[in-house]
Amino acid sequence: MAVKAIRRMGDPLLWARAQEVADVCASALEDLVADMKDTMAALHGAGLAAPQIGVPLRVVIFGVSANPRYPEASPVPETVLVNPVIQPLGDEQEEAWEGCLSVPGMRGLVPRYRRVRYRGFGIDGATVDREAEGFHARVVQHECDHLDGILYPARIRDLKFFGYESVLFPEGFGDQDA
Repeated sequence: MAVKAIRRMGDPLLWARAQEVADVCASALEDLVADMKDTMAALHGAGLAAPQIGVPLRVVIFGVSANPRYPEASPVPETVLVNPVIQPLGDEQEEAWEGCLSVPGMRGLVPRYRRVRYRGFGIDGATVDREAEGFHARVVQHECDHLDGILYPARIRDLKFFGYESVLFPEGFGDQDA
């Protein structure tokens, strides 16, 4: 399909709650997901939410195997998730560095639930119901936040731990992040 332009922090669409997808099996949804996959691959992302390419629908994709932006990351299965719901599994949270295609060149130390259960639908309409922990859980939470109009800087507890990658990590960034 096509690589789409990424909306950046400050765009009003990124602060709005995305709409539920009424017909999970619509052919237009297949085209949207194809564009999202092309865009994510071209930018070496770990995930992408539909609002990031200007489509205000509750659709996210994610997946990491060998990715130059995440050299130390544990694998995350390639997933399309429509109308997702996330449930924390316990109260334990951990902080880790995150970045975002909509906030280019920056990183922040973000608290996330260590373990979650996520549910929704795949592009074929089949139910997706999984538990995730660590980096996988972080990626899912980060992408689903986009659907509620939340960008990761809003979750940072101490802005001393938010800045440009080149300043925070002058030797390069090799830690696991989202």
